[in-house]
Amino acid sequence: MITRLQVRMARAALGWGVRELAEKAGLAPNTVSRFENGAGARVDTLAHIQEALEKEGIIFVPADALGGPGVRLARPEGFSRGL
Repeated sequence: MITRLQVRMARAALGWGVRELAEKAGLAPNTVSRFENGAGARVDTLAHIQEALEKEGIIFVPADALGGPGVRLARPEGFSRGL
């Protein structure tokens, strides 16, 4: 399950505000804000958020022995072969 910190990191990586994520996920902006600020969210709500972010190239990285959960871009800006 994605975390509120991962959602914030993903939005930052994409340069999105809460409203843009909410629109792409088909949710109200208040729903996204409440989750990011510590309120619980339904599993289907989190699935909508995750799907919207993954569609834009976000990869959710689970916590492991080396560190906590995070995100990365599937296709970094400016990436080209040979560089």
